[in-house]
Amino acid sequence: MNLRLSRLTLNLTIAFSISISANYLAAADNTALVNQFWSTPDNAQNAEIQSQLISSSSDVSTLYQLLKTGPTYRSDVPTGQQESIRIAADGTRFPFIFLVPDNYDPTHRYPVEFMLHGGVSRPEWEPGGGWWRRGFDSLEQSDRIVVIPASWVDAFWWHENQAENLPAILNTLKASYNIDEDRVTLTGVSDGGTGAYFFAFKQPTPWAAFLPYIGHPGVLRNQQSGGGYRLYFENLMSKPLYIVNGENDRLYPASSVAPFIEILAEEGVDHIWKVVPEGGHNTNWLPDEAPMIEKFKQDNPRNALPERVQWVADRTDKFNRNLWVQIDSMSQTPGLLEVNRNGNEFRVLARGVSEFTLLLNPEEVNFSQAIQVYVNSENIFDEIVAQDKQTLLHWASKDLDRSMLFTAELKLRTGE
Repeated sequence: MNLRLSRLTLNLTIAFSISISANYLAAADNTALVNQFWSTPDNAQNAEIQSQLISSSSDVSTLYQLLKTGPTYRSDVPTGQQESIRIAADGTRFPFIFLVPDNYDPTHRYPVEFMLHGGVSRPEWEPGGGWWRRGFDSLEQSDRIVVIPASWVDAFWWHENQAENLPAILNTLKASYNIDEDRVTLTGVSDGGTGAYFFAFKQPTPWAAFLPYIGHPGVLRNQQSGGGYRLYFENLMSKPLYIVNGENDRLYPASSVAPFIEILAEEGVDHIWKVVPEGGHNTNWLPDEAPMIEKFKQDNPRNALPERVQWVADRTDKFNRNLWVQIDSMSQTPGLLEVNRNGNEFRVLARGVSEFTLLLNPEEVNFSQAIQVYVNSENIFDEIVAQDKQTLLHWASKDLDRSMLFTAELKLRTGE
């Protein structure tokens, strides 16, 4: 009898050990796949990694937790001042400098600050560091990663190629460095300040806050130099701005920006506007203002999944998404969406929008119960929605954002 029990105990112990080993190996394999997913561009290789993640994950919740945890970052990455080049699909070379703290710790999430320079009407930058002559090395700080991309006459900050470039650079850095996705800010000086306005108006999703210095949003409306964009102040409601202008700025005096600031105040846009008395077109005021700027950044992390999102778009191939809301087609231009989420209930105000997408996060809605969507007070959807691994990976590959993951999407029509 004792011999039988001993054999049974031995067999159970072996089976348990094999099970533990198998689970450990599966977890290790999944971690390795997440590392590859994070570091591989959105291409055929990434598609293969997605397929493996789908096969190896037991369910959507398991895959969600893997992506929310994110990759295991390495400690042997370059630190200090680094120069790199992103090559776009059309072959355009976008150089950028990034500054990583010398004491970089891969277990710590680092804020990121993009700095957009002025003087964009210049020839294309040459590689090799020659464009680093403006002294941006003084921006290196021990508590954040600083990125200085390049702009030139064929790639103004408000051109579509830069609208693609800056988020791509951010994703490139996310592949190697542990970045705090909710503390990525966009600062710009002069033309760079105008560029910061552009991203605030047209493409705010990855950014926590915008800091335009001695720039002017009116430039964006100019057909010749600014792209002739229509500016919708509703699009500024979700992200705060810290704006500085000089009283006697020879290019953009504070008085010329004042009408824009008045609209911000009227619309309730979260902003701070500082006018430098007798200030010119320079940043001589920056050392005195720095403590207030740093407090502004600390006080304004991004909320990636707010309960209320609104967006105005005049096209659907670009500039049609804000966080978890996307405009897919319009019955008139521009189209406006205002969406309020309360648990599983979504209340939508739509004007000129015929089709749109809602992206759903499992920590914000209860997938065991029906999702209800009301458009202009009419109930157009009331069903239980299934979560989907492919949807989760599709949006994760675009955003590489641990704070903003979606396990389902609702594509809806308004009837317009």
